[in-house]
Amino acid sequence: MARRRDEVPEEEDQEMEEELVSLQFDEPLSWRAGKSIATGELLRRLEKLSRELVDMDQETVDKESLTHVAKELASPNLLAHREAGVKAFAAACLVDILKLCAPEAPFTPKQLKEIFTLFVKTILPALWDPSNAYNTQHKYVLTSLAEVKSILLINDVTNAEELLLHLFSSFFDGISGSSKAASGEQVAKDVEFHMTDILVTLVEESHSLPPAVLDVIMAQFLRAVPPGGHREKADANGKQTTLLPKEEPEAYVMAKTVCNSCPEKMARYVGQYFSEVIMDVSGSSGHANGHKDDDDSDGDDGATGPSESDFKELRKAHQLLRELWRAAPTVLPNVIPQVDAELSADNIQLRLLATETLGDMISGIGAAGPPPSPELDPAAYPPLKLNDEVPDQPTTSILTTPISPLSFAQTHPQAFHNFVGRRIDKSPLIRAAWTTAVGYIVSTSAGGIGLSREDESTFVNGLRDKLNDNDEKVRLAAVKAIETFSFRDIITKLAAIGGVTKEGSVLFTLADRCRDKRSSIRVEAMALLAKLWAVGTGELAAGQESVVSALSGIPSRIFNTFYANDLELNVLLERVVFECLIPLSFPPPPKAKGSKSSNGNSQSQSAVDAAYDQDRIRAERILLLVKHLDSNARRAFNALQARQPQFSRVLENLVRQCDLFNGGNPEGNADSIKQNLKKTIQYLAQFLPDAIKVEADLHNFANMHDRRCYQLIKYAVSAESDFKTMHRAVKELVKRIQGSSKPHMLDTLLPLLYRSAYIVLNKSHLATYMDCSKSDKNGLGAAAQEITTEISQNNPDLFKTHVGQLCKDLVDGAPAADRPNEAAMVETLKACSSYSKKYPNELPDERKFIQALMSYALHGEPAKAAKYAVNVMMARKDEKSMVSATDLLQRVMKNWGYDSPHFLTKLAAVSQLELLAPKVTADSNDQIIDTALEDVLFKVRTDAKDSDPEWVADSELDEECQVKCWALKLVVNRLRGTQDLDEAKELAQPVFKLLRTLLKQSGELCKTKDTPKHHKARLRLLSGQLFLKLCTSKHFEEIFSHADFNQLAFLTQDPSAMVRRLFVEKLQKYLVQNKLRPRFYTMIFLTAFEPDTTFKNQIETWIRSRARFFRDAKQNVMESTMGRLISLLAHHPDYGTEVEDLVDHAKYLLYYVSNVATEANFGMIFKYAERVKQTRDGITPAESERLYVVSDLAQSILRKWQDKKNWSFQAYSGKIGLPIGLYTALPSHDVAQEIAEKQFLPEGLDEQLDELLRSVDKKKKRRYADERAEGQPAQKKVKAAAPRATARVKATPKVTKASSRKPAVKPSKASRSKKAAPSSSPAMDSADRRRSGRSRKNSSYIERDSSEDDEDMLEGVAEWDYYDERGNPVQDDDQDSSDLSELEEPAVTDKVPSDEPEEEDSELSDVEEQKEQEEQVEQEEEEEAQPLPPQRANGRRGRAAPPPASGSKPSVSKPATKASTTKRKSPAASKAKAKPAPKAKTPSTRSTRSRRAAAQEQDEDDE
Repeated sequence: MARRRDEVPEEEDQEMEEELVSLQFDEPLSWRAGKSIATGELLRRLEKLSRELVDMDQETVDKESLTHVAKELASPNLLAHREAGVKAFAAACLVDILKLCAPEAPFTPKQLKEIFTLFVKTILPALWDPSNAYNTQHKYVLTSLAEVKSILLINDVTNAEELLLHLFSSFFDGISGSSKAASGEQVAKDVEFHMTDILVTLVEESHSLPPAVLDVIMAQFLRAVPPGGHREKADANGKQTTLLPKEEPEAYVMAKTVCNSCPEKMARYVGQYFSEVIMDVSGSSGHANGHKDDDDSDGDDGATGPSESDFKELRKAHQLLRELWRAAPTVLPNVIPQVDAELSADNIQLRLLATETLGDMISGIGAAGPPPSPELDPAAYPPLKLNDEVPDQPTTSILTTPISPLSFAQTHPQAFHNFVGRRIDKSPLIRAAWTTAVGYIVSTSAGGIGLSREDESTFVNGLRDKLNDNDEKVRLAAVKAIETFSFRDIITKLAAIGGVTKEGSVLFTLADRCRDKRSSIRVEAMALLAKLWAVGTGELAAGQESVVSALSGIPSRIFNTFYANDLELNVLLERVVFECLIPLSFPPPPKAKGSKSSNGNSQSQSAVDAAYDQDRIRAERILLLVKHLDSNARRAFNALQARQPQFSRVLENLVRQCDLFNGGNPEGNADSIKQNLKKTIQYLAQFLPDAIKVEADLHNFANMHDRRCYQLIKYAVSAESDFKTMHRAVKELVKRIQGSSKPHMLDTLLPLLYRSAYIVLNKSHLATYMDCSKSDKNGLGAAAQEITTEISQNNPDLFKTHVGQLCKDLVDGAPAADRPNEAAMVETLKACSSYSKKYPNELPDERKFIQALMSYALHGEPAKAAKYAVNVMMARKDEKSMVSATDLLQRVMKNWGYDSPHFLTKLAAVSQLELLAPKVTADSNDQIIDTALEDVLFKVRTDAKDSDPEWVADSELDEECQVKCWALKLVVNRLRGTQDLDEAKELAQPVFKLLRTLLKQSGELCKTKDTPKHHKARLRLLSGQLFLKLCTSKHFEEIFSHADFNQLAFLTQDPSAMVRRLFVEKLQKYLVQNKLRPRFYTMIFLTAFEPDTTFKNQIETWIRSRARFFRDAKQNVMESTMGRLISLLAHHPDYGTEVEDLVDHAKYLLYYVSNVATEANFGMIFKYAERVKQTRDGITPAESERLYVVSDLAQSILRKWQDKKNWSFQAYSGKIGLPIGLYTALPSHDVAQEIAEKQFLPEGLDEQLDELLRSVDKKKKRRYADERAEGQPAQKKVKAAAPRATARVKATPKVTKASSRKPAVKPSKASRSKKAAPSSSPAMDSADRRRSGRSRKNSSYIERDSSEDDEDMLEGVAEWDYYDERGNPVQDDDQDSSDLSELEEPAVTDKVPSDEPEEEDSELSDVEEQKEQEEQVEQEEEEEAQPLPPQRANGRRGRAAPPPASGSKPSVSKPATKASTTKRKSPAASKAKAKPAPKAKTPSTRSTRSRRAAAQEQDEDDE
């Protein structure tokens, strides 16, 4: 108000009293009834009065002169006049009167109420129409009320609450809803300012604020709520933000100004306001700590919880709280403690609401909801750069922009601390809400105000932990929380503690969710990871360190899900690969100049930019993907590409069948056509998760009979289609299916298209692959070479248009005696080699090209270049190729010797000639073989040292070792190249002996000098792999004896980790390709003690996959393996009848049972185990009791496993047989009865077996601790055994006590090994592998000399009578099945529809189990392994005994004396009774050795 008169100094006051100015206006303004003043005249008088009052000053006016006019202005005649102008001028005069007469108003209370009623209800609301004729008077009234503060007189009016409510409501509603008049003219900003000033004045100067008025103020903040209701109803992805204003509403700003201008008073009012809502609702709910260790259940909502209507009000209040924190946090100091108290409420809904609210407040999220999630466009080009990213989208509404004016953690530390504690709430709903909130808190940096380093670390670690929560809702919330982060925030915040390859980091844990049990979580996690990698490819290609560290491991984690062998997961993998990692739409078509790219960056590209090569850009993205794959992921990637041609043929066949089906009206043989279509559909259905839906969708597709769709599919799966053609065909097909009456068919057709179309191995990309393989552009050379190799193996057709260039490159890069070839030429040769096998006549045959191949065969480096060159040279198999081979051999033999130049290359060339041109090498064979054996294999030129490593990588392998490997291959290739079967079998004897010696003597062949350890490891591995290769031929497998089989099987327990790994992988490869007989599956179960848990988990996954494959194929391969496994274990060097020895053997059996047995096949497996006791040992009949011991052990394990699984036992009623050679018939019924009734297991073993199965559960729980209790599919998250030095163990010999109940244990055998009993569960993390401590007497083994495994055994067994455990006679179901070999080797065939062209590719359904496909020549070519870094530690508890002295020749041990076989009871007894074993005993080098055996061998060597 104006300054009061008593504030004026006395001198001036005296002067003013003398100069008081009186009002000159003297015209009447009121009238009596019936004598009214004309409106025009009245307006003139009021305007005249108004002009005079405006010019008067409060300090000099004679207030007495105003009394009459004031009385007339307050008359009802003016205040209620029907003319708006009269009321406008009257109001203008009234505010002047109030100003001049301040602080006392010359009006009665009644008049004052009528005056302010005019102001509030008529004059001020008229301001919303700026075009009003009297807008000037209206604004004058507003300005005067605000500046003079005469508005405060409204508080003196009776029942002022009504006027105040109307004033506040009209101001807020008017400024927001009527901001524009009908004319479109906007209300002036000064009007808004003065209105706000009036409201602030009223709040600040009033002693109290009516609750209704406070409600109106608070309601303005809810204008931020998006259309459609509260936040929980809004689009979670922020897509509703287009309906929100870009700026804060005017009423919202006005209310915010009011609150921030009067923080203390408003804090008191707001506190009271929320107390009425919050305390009334939550007060009755009780308070508890709500943590997970509470006794309350998750679902306990409280017996006296609030009603739904109460919750509705409470939710509204919490919405308001969110917005108040963004707008005016200083008014909430009294409210936050109330919300904090809700965090401890016993009622879950209250805690949930409080958790959500506090989380949003900390992150600055208001009632409008969170900001839209950043878009990660995997198809954007150019890719995103960290420095180019725009943090905020300019089109985002200010209401959804997180804003926190104050740091919540600093202003309310207790509430903040309690909020952090909700991470361990007992309710998953609250933990999920907490997780969602944390995502926004970290991604928004607490609303832009920032977080302390400690708080951010706490939240990031909490987010990581919630990714591993045991409730699926929490895990899903954690994944979605990470989706709220921008690309930059993920790199700088989440990846700050480590990327996807660092265990314990957020991204590593997120990658684990790719194998989550719940499909929704898998989809979200895998898609998010893939998008992150795709968006970051620009920085990854540029080598940006932080991005490489964070994201480079993503493709490996995604592709490694392939090994889970889950159909649904495989479909997801393919969709993620082709929609996120390398989407079909990448890169987008070139844009016109000045257009915006998809990531928001302006592009300066012309409409047709010659440098913008879409095929090159896409091919480089694929190469970058392959570059970032680890070895396992690359095998999975290659397996996906390897099956693509087969699927394309299947899909083409489906289209052909659909066309013949003719929409249900086939022409010709209708039954045959329908049956063929049905078979094809059923065949495809087995590869997708929901077989019923797949069949229904494909039948619907056939009935739709859209010929255009048929043609589009043919375009998509054709090798002749370039990428654009393929992509357009897929897009059009998708569009047509979506527009059909059954769009759900796309769920089936799209995965099939992804598997069948030429997406990765497309001819459009081949030029880029070849260019990168030669130039190594951006470090992509190795990846390009690998993809080129894959194309040459699986899709050689793609090379048709490029084979000329390949051959030209070979000619240009041919080496000479003094000039080596480029390394890239080896891959080019390999590609030509693969191509030449399928199209031998399409390669050039001119002399220049042949001479180039000759140069590679003579001077190429590395040696495998010569191998590929010979393959290409011999591809035609014609007269000319034989002449070339003869010429090559003559040139090689001119200077044939170890010291000759390029001898390694020559050796490789001759090795391949022995295989492909045996007639050419026939005359020189003696000289060739003599050199290979006498000058290479039987000599050692490199001195062995104690410091020699056990294994070295291929790239570091010295020349002597390479020469020995090629020499060994040469010897075997000569045998493989022999065409005459009789001659081959004759030649096989010395070759088998050579390989057998290498296995027995741990890779040692030299009699006079020690071979370095890494040489011996290589030779052991190669001999084992060559044995397998030879056994892929039936005539060689027939003469492969049981002794050799067992010796080869123990290579799976070699001391060297790389030998074990590479041998097992080769074994798996041949088994999957159906090249080995099923008996070789037995070997794989000796990996039960494999110390590398990651590798062991892969083996178990493979076993389970193969078991499922054979079950689906109705073949009992894995079940029949039980019979062979029992024999193998009975002849294992570590066999013993002591309890601890048998527990170790039980672990092998448990390993088999846990991976093979199901409730359906349990009866058959048990029958195989039981049937063994009806035979005797066919290898060493005198030791048949070993079989019976292991048989009883297997039956005991099976019974306990059945009890553990709660399976019902169904006796198998079919016929089974055991393999001849391993088993023979018993001599009589009496012997059979005696064996059947005798229990061969020692006392005390049963308790140990129970403990073994209990330990399985304990180990499994520890293994899957972070896999979630719900059981994720095949997650392999276990650490590999830590490398450690293997110390040499010295111990005294173990003296054993002879046992009268062990007639089958030969007294000549060395003492048994005694071990602690590590668990053999599938999830075992055992570092103990068993290793033989004895050599074995090979003379007891008999070799087969014919393929008699499929013939019947002796008659008689089927005529015996059998009894069950109660003594009752049992009907012999095998009355006609005494042929023990009847089911020994079931035919392994995959059932493919007979009308399909890919019938020969019968392993299609199991291609996911294949390891990396390596090149083969004439189906038998040797591949080049890419071994992993060696593991120095083999995890055993004892070290292998050293090899024999260099001067001693290894020999077969002779039977030890009987006294030396007694069991030791104590060290003292050992010293008293032990007798030294013969020194000539050959030490075993298998990695499964026991401590006792190791100690015995050590003592024998010491003696």
